[in-house]
Amino acid sequence: MNFEEWEPIYQEIVEYFGFDRKEDEHAADILEDLLQRDDLDLLEETCRGHDVCVCGNAPCLAKEISLVKGTVFAADAASLVLLSHGIRPDAIFTDLDGATDEYIEMNREGTVLVVHAHGDNMPLLRHWVPRFPGPLVGTTQSRPLPHVHNFGGFTDGDRAVFAAHSLGASRIRILGFDLDDSRVDHMKRAKLLWAKKLLSLLDP
Repeated sequence: MNFEEWEPIYQEIVEYFGFDRKEDEHAADILEDLLQRDDLDLLEETCRGHDVCVCGNAPCLAKEISLVKGTVFAADAASLVLLSHGIRPDAIFTDLDGATDEYIEMNREGTVLVVHAHGDNMPLLRHWVPRFPGPLVGTTQSRPLPHVHNFGGFTDGDRAVFAAHSLGASRIRILGFDLDDSRVDHMKRAKLLWAKKLLSLLDP
């Protein structure tokens, strides 16, 4: 999805949640300055023409581990569930709110960290991005920059699906997603509703 297609959806999200678009753009500028490299080619190489399994962080992921195969994209802390079962994901999509030192080790071993910038995570960007020694890709939900990309999507999980779609996956399998989880708080519930709406725009 190019930005011209995404921008009206993004503007709707901004208005729905009361986000500050200028803060999103400022965060993207910070990430652009922090990035010492752009490993988009490597991320695309893991994806194009391959079956991609996108793993969300819902509790059901642990029960679905046997179904994880092919290229593995993890939504933030889903990477830790996978790692606990001996699976190091090919990429982690994260806004860093679930980041741990284990992310550094996975990144050192070759996992691509797809780091997302938004208006609420600027301190996390400054703390974590310089510490990652391996391949990095930056993303934003606002207008893309030369080394900060926008594939579409809003939460870590649906952003991973949008990226797989944009980067030419031959097939996308979604595991560990519970978009109808009624046990979460109001904000999380709203984000899940948006994720469900956005994923309906694709045909993974």
